Amino acid sequence: MRFCLLSICLFLAGCGQKPLPVFGNIPAFQLTDHLGRAFSSSALAGHVWVADFVFTNCEGPCPRMSSHMHSLQTKTDSAVRLISFTVDPARDTPQVLGEYAKKFNNDSSRWLLLTGEVATLNMLDQDAFKLGSIGDEIEHSTRFALVDQKGRIRGYYGLSDGNPEDRIAKDVARLEKEAS
Repeated sequence: MRFCLLSICLFLAGCGQKPLPVFGNIPAFQLTDHLGRAFSSSALAGHVWVADFVFTNCEGPCPRMSSHMHSLQTKTDSAVRLISFTVDPARDTPQVLGEYAKKFNNDSSRWLLLTGEVATLNMLDQDAFKLGSIGDEIEHSTRFALVDQKGRIRGYYGLSDGNPEDRIAKDVARLEKEAS
């Protein structure tokens, strides 16, 4: 009887989902948010967060990506942070980012749009997230990255994958459960 019960417990334990993979770590950074405030990555410690890279005068996928970020405000817990990094810091000043944020009804307590030094943004885009680079040609990935409470990248989600916010919201819940 004891062996049977142990076997059932082991079987049920093995039926759980495997943890999300770890793709890399996000180093510390300092930028400026769309409200003109200094922003340190230390503010993200202990939070699950979603990142994307956009620019405000984009006529391509950026408005769609920002619409998905807006949707994530309602599909995720209030502790989840949303971070949009600009790939055009020369034009995307805090004021410009602030106007852009208003178009998408962002909740500034959760969703921040960040700008700053090209070197810092490029380090994040190219080296940390491995999504692209900031240069003369403004091109960027249309993928979202999911980052856990320890600053580790745990997932990538593209616009071409259908409705990314549903998958992101599901994986956010997995990370929150994993941490508790």
